[in-house]
Amino acid sequence: QKAKPEDTEVWTPVPKVVAPVTLPGAPPADAIILFNGDNLDNWVSTRDTAQKAQWILAGDAFMVKKGTGNIQTKQAFTDYQLHIEWRIPQNITGNGQGRGNSGVFLGGWGKGDDGYEIQVLDSYNNKTYVNGQAGSIYKQKAPLVNSNLAPGEWNVYDIIWTGPRFNADGTLKSPARITAFLNGVLIQNNTEVQGTTVYIGKPSYKAHGPLPIKLQDHGD
Repeated sequence: QKAKPEDTEVWTPVPKVVAPVTLPGAPPADAIILFNGDNLDNWVSTRDTAQKAQWILAGDAFMVKKGTGNIQTKQAFTDYQLHIEWRIPQNITGNGQGRGNSGVFLGGWGKGDDGYEIQVLDSYNNKTYVNGQAGSIYKQKAPLVNSNLAPGEWNVYDIIWTGPRFNADGTLKSPARITAFLNGVLIQNNTEVQGTTVYIGKPSYKAHGPLPIKLQDHGD
């Protein structure tokens, strides 16, 4: 039979209607707001998930309270798009990994640094190993470019995270992937994540379900 245009038309399911962003900085209509500028009600301490996050509210932002440990979302996620803005203090001192070191764990668990980290660091004019600079999948993949702003200015991550999948026996079915933009510039392009973040040695996977988003208190 002769092919018709209708043969390749798909009519269902119809994509959900979502109001677009019309104001600069406004979230999409279907966004989950993890921080509203007023409180940390959606965050808990990783040291004790029954305890509210102990970081400091500062205007319509919040900042690490050194020594209180990492914080994480109350909710757990598998796949998502994350918008997060971060700033290195204008009067930062030190060098290398000692300049505002922190991190966003796109899925994390436990009291320590178990999970998948994209680095937060002053990389505006600061030499360090490239798979440890801002925008890197820490100790795995350097960013494609350096699009950092100077300390004291707000940097913007827009991250698309696809979590790993595991077979029933706990073996890896498909690895995690990340696409990320820093200040509107592509820095990770559908990058395959090799496993959880480790400081020493090689990354690897262990089976898990949905995970919270975790922010790091690195002491800087």
